[in-house]
Amino acid sequence: MSIGASAQTAKSVLDKAASTVTMKEGVKADFKMTGSMGSTSGSIIIKGKMFHATTPQASVWFDGKTQWTYMKDNDEVNISNPTEAQLQTINPYNFINLYKKGYKATLNSSGSSHVVHLTATSAERKIKELFITVDKKTYHPTQVKLLQGKKWTIFDITNLKKQSASDAQFRFNAKEFPHAEIIDLR
Repeated sequence: MSIGASAQTAKSVLDKAASTVTMKEGVKADFKMTGSMGSTSGSIIIKGKMFHATTPQASVWFDGKTQWTYMKDNDEVNISNPTEAQLQTINPYNFINLYKKGYKATLNSSGSSHVVHLTATSAERKIKELFITVDKKTYHPTQVKLLQGKKWTIFDITNLKKQSASDAQFRFNAKEFPHAEIIDLR
C-alpha cells in the first residue's frame, strides 16, 4: 500500500468527523450515555456551538454561552455559564473544538471504524483522555469515551442526520414550563 493519497492522520479523521456534525443547518442524533452515575439515553440537536439534549430525566439547552438544565423530577431549571469540561460531559460533540489544541492524537483502526485517541498535553485539562470512534465510510462519530479524574463516560451515538434548527431551539422557553422553579447559578 502506498502512503500517498490514502494516508490518514488522526487530525484529518477528526476534521472530517467534525464537518459531518457542524453542518450550518444543524444535525440531530440519538445517544446512550454510560458512566459512574449509571446510564441514560436521549437525543441531541446541534448547530454550531449550540445544542439541545433531551433524556427521560432532563432537558438541556445551550445557546453558546448560557445553559439551562430542566430536571423533570423536581420541576426546576438551573441556569449557568458552563466551562469546557462541564460542556464535554453533557455534549459528546464538544470534541469537535477540543481536539484542535492541548491534545496529542493517535489514529488506530478497528473493523469499519477509525479510533482516535486524544491525550491531554497539559495537567490543567479536566479531560485527560478521549477515544473517538468514527465510521470509515460516513465519518460520523459513533462513540466518544472520555476520562475525567479517574472516571470514564461513554457516549454511543446513532442516527446522526442533518436537521434544520432555529436558534430559538437552543434557549429555554419559560412559557413551556410555567410551574418550574428557576435557579440562576451564574
